[in-house]
Amino acid sequence: MQELQLIEAVQAENVVAVKELIKSEVDVNQQDEQGWTPLNRAAGKGNLEIVKLLVENGADVFKVGRDLRTPYMIALAAGHVEVVKFLQQSEDQAKGQKPRRPERKYCKAYHLRDLRRFPGWAESKINWKDKSKNGDVSDQKGNEQTFSSDDIVFLHQDYTVTYSMWHDENVIFNQVTPEWEEFCVAELKFKTPDDLELIALAKGASNNLTVTE
Repeated sequence: MQELQLIEAVQAENVVAVKELIKSEVDVNQQDEQGWTPLNRAAGKGNLEIVKLLVENGADVFKVGRDLRTPYMIALAAGHVEVVKFLQQSEDQAKGQKPRRPERKYCKAYHLRDLRRFPGWAESKINWKDKSKNGDVSDQKGNEQTFSSDDIVFLHQDYTVTYSMWHDENVIFNQVTPEWEEFCVAELKFKTPDDLELIALAKGASNNLTVTE
């Protein structure tokens, strides 16, 4: 389609065509049937040169398509580190009111014995869900300390602790205080990774995959 020439040039990663179309004052925020702009497409491709060209010529770094993802979020999902860094900086430098980036959900597994070393540790059962023998889920209440020190539990980005890996489900500790946060950081070496660190972790995990027959 004639009106989507810039998107087509971005898809083809044709830098010369992109430059010529920008000079011709084509709409840099044109949208395709998915609502994606040239910048959305460039972010998905991971072509930093084209991403920079578009941003420097007025592309909206916060524009989303039907999937409600910004170019930054698209580049992040695709693992394009340099594009993520550039778009992150571009978002931070944008003037006016900005949409908040979605909170990064994260948890890390620990043996319960390690968390019990905290002087203010106290276990409970909050929003507890047990599975019956037939697989049905039922809510259970109670404060009995029925956990083993060898049990694996999950520390989340908001410093709550759950028995399952799901945030806000099967919570055994939610008394979050500055002292608890300091213990998690100093003693447990807990840190919620930022987006770039998560990309590195994901790539590291991928590189360590082995195939067995």
